[in-house]
Amino acid sequence: MPPDSSAEIAREERRSGWRTIRRVGPYLWPDGMAWVKRRVVIAMVLLLVAKLIAVGTPILYKRAVDSLSGEVPDLMLGAVGLTVAYGLARLTTVGFQQLRDAIFARVGQRALRRLALETFTHIHQLSLRYHITRKTGGLSRIIERGVKGVEFLLRFMLFSVGPLIIELLLVGAVLFYLFDVWYLAVVAVTIALYVWFTFKVTEWRVQLRRKMNEQDTDANQKAIDSLLNFETVKYFNAEAREAARYDVAMRGYEAAAVTTTTSLAFLNFGQSFLITSGLVAVMIMAALGVQNGSLTVGDFVMVNAYMIQITMPLNFLGTVYREIRQSLVDMGQMFDLLDQPQDVTDKPGARPIAVTGGVVELDGVVFAYDPERPILKGVSVTVGAGQNVALVGPSGSGKSTIGRLLFRFYDVAGGAIRIDGQDLREVTQDSLHAAIGVVPQDTVLFNDTIRYNIAYGRDGAGEAEIVAAAKAAQIHDFIESLPEGYDTQVGERGLKLSGGEKQRVGIARTLLKNPPILLLDEATSALDTETEAEIQTALKRAGEGRTVITIAHRLSTIADADRIVVLEKGEVVEEGTHEALLARQGRYAQLWARQQAERDAA
Repeated sequence: MPPDSSAEIAREERRSGWRTIRRVGPYLWPDGMAWVKRRVVIAMVLLLVAKLIAVGTPILYKRAVDSLSGEVPDLMLGAVGLTVAYGLARLTTVGFQQLRDAIFARVGQRALRRLALETFTHIHQLSLRYHITRKTGGLSRIIERGVKGVEFLLRFMLFSVGPLIIELLLVGAVLFYLFDVWYLAVVAVTIALYVWFTFKVTEWRVQLRRKMNEQDTDANQKAIDSLLNFETVKYFNAEAREAARYDVAMRGYEAAAVTTTTSLAFLNFGQSFLITSGLVAVMIMAALGVQNGSLTVGDFVMVNAYMIQITMPLNFLGTVYREIRQSLVDMGQMFDLLDQPQDVTDKPGARPIAVTGGVVELDGVVFAYDPERPILKGVSVTVGAGQNVALVGPSGSGKSTIGRLLFRFYDVAGGAIRIDGQDLREVTQDSLHAAIGVVPQDTVLFNDTIRYNIAYGRDGAGEAEIVAAAKAAQIHDFIESLPEGYDTQVGERGLKLSGGEKQRVGIARTLLKNPPILLLDEATSALDTETEAEIQTALKRAGEGRTVITIAHRLSTIADADRIVVLEKGEVVEEGTHEALLARQGRYAQLWARQQAERDAA
């Protein structure tokens, strides 16, 4: 690594930090929202008033001490009155601070909600290409830390660093006015050395903290990945292997955390040494002033009060600075996520799709997940309105890819896909998704009730509609047999249900959606033969009057399709009815014969 690389990284981080602060600014001062701006201004005024009272409080303390010592009697309030005034001043300072927090709370929480919602919405808008490469654990931790970073930045930057600077300036002015320039000089030098030392050590500690966060993210990702694959872990008797893998990540986190804690001890001791040295120096100057009669005992006490007043917030400067830096890093990662480009977007002026007949046309479609490995090589297929067309072929032939392109998870690299003559790239994604119902090969359910999962098919669906969809999917009787019926919890990803039960819930969900176009991607693959026959009947009934595209591996399930398209290596090799393809004795006939032989052997 070049000698100046660390300095360059630090400069880049500072630039990134300022960029992040600028990104947060509009959430605190939004256009067209006067109530937010009003609350920010009131909070800032309360902050300034609280600091002015806080800086004036030690003067009351000094006058009370002088009155008690008899050096400078206070004829107006007396020692008791000054003591009461001192207490009221301290209480008022705290009161203004709490009122400031209460007024600003709605602004801060609104900013957090808006940022969290924007991030969540953006993630859902990213393409399938991004989501199949992301790590769920690491992504969730980035969002979590980013939102917490915003909260910390708003609170500490506005109400810790800003107030600290104001207080230091006011205290410096008081020391210069009431005493002489040497007091101000000692305090200024002490604070300058303190800040320099704190920032230098904290910069080093930020690097350590970043390494600790990386280890934390890695451990969290491994833990979530392992839990999501709970059944696989059990199948391969890999509990100890997973525990060892997790422990390796946690060992790295442990080492980084120990180094971070040790460096914190060094930082705290260095800060205490510097601030105590400055305090002792100022107190010696004040003590000499009392001895030679130029200062009173009250002045001595007041100097001590001011020094303690500025050292208390300074003690947290290292922590605040480190956390602000870390918050900026965490928020930067979240904003990087927000800056992640969307591969699939609506064109400007895109209109909702108008499905009149449901004709689906693939016109010379070319597509590849990786440019080096093309998947579809000029596929052309037309599905007439109300037709049931099946796509078959060996694994890797591109069947499921066509389904993803139809739903526009990806955009085609060449050619076009049209519905009733409308290019999918010219219409809005929301309207396209609403027009297509999908029953995937592997139905994933929310960790909620069966009712919720079926009702997910159409927002606002009534109980009767949910039950009707369940009956059509041949699952109503099973649900009714459960102790909690439709209120039965399905568990994480639906693990409390069998594969066939999950699939039927997925079919019910799609039937409830009632779309003009149905895409069945191995929709009955997880069902037994008897149930499969029942579901096939239900799906055939559901497909009446709709365009149905069936992606199938088991050829017996699509023998009655209006047309069968045989794909191989991304190209259409045959198409026709089941009988015509068998008579041709081509690729479809080979696949059929092989499956019949496998069934007979079983």
